[in-house]
Amino acid sequence: MKLRLSSPSFVAALAATALAPIAADAHGIWFAQRAKQLAIIYGVGSDDLDMVKRFGLIENVTAYDADYQPIKATPRIAGPIVLIDADAPPTVVTGVLQNGIWSRMEGGEFEKKTLEEMPGAKVSEKNIKYAVSIQGPLSKPIPALPTQTLQIVPVGAIPTTLGQPLKYQILFQGKPIAGARVINDMVNDPDAKEQMTAADGTITLPVRNQGLNVIRAVYNGPSDAPTKYRKIEHTATLNFTLAHAPE
Repeated sequence: MKLRLSSPSFVAALAATALAPIAADAHGIWFAQRAKQLAIIYGVGSDDLDMVKRFGLIENVTAYDADYQPIKATPRIAGPIVLIDADAPPTVVTGVLQNGIWSRMEGGEFEKKTLEEMPGAKVSEKNIKYAVSIQGPLSKPIPALPTQTLQIVPVGAIPTTLGQPLKYQILFQGKPIAGARVINDMVNDPDAKEQMTAADGTITLPVRNQGLNVIRAVYNGPSDAPTKYRKIEHTATLNFTLAHAPE
């Protein structure tokens, strides 16, 4: 059945979609250009959500030069978005966002409550979001970077054309981790079937976009406060951009 844009059925369907609960762990952070300035984004799929109200959750933003030496980088609120100011053009930028503790009852919605506040919760987890953004040409492989407890590292040179294969290695606490759940495009295909990393933490995927690419990995680590939450869900992104053909 086709719905007219003005029909009551369409309006009801749109409202239901807007109000449908989204898992707290579905979202992530990444970096993207906004009016030729670097911004930190919180969302999933096409949802570019309110980063300003989450500004206080940003734990760390660091930029690095071509030798992976730190460059001072500072997030700042600029109207409805959060921009990143760096002291020099960075090769890589990283960020961490502490998204808090979320729990939900069977069949219920996620609420920002601990197990102590919601006894019997079906799911209870602490969410931490990480992001690594490649902003300049890489002259050497990206190492395990401080603050990035979960990190996606490209193995080898990044292709220049979409569709070419690229191997990634997922690191947890600086070491390769098997069983991390990966999707190839968090922005344009957020509901893709997750693929698992191999025993050496690697996974090979085709480069999806001739433009912005945002790869996402999720790994459940043990709880450090089991009376408050059962696990820590680490969500990491790696983003880079392929140049389009000259105009």
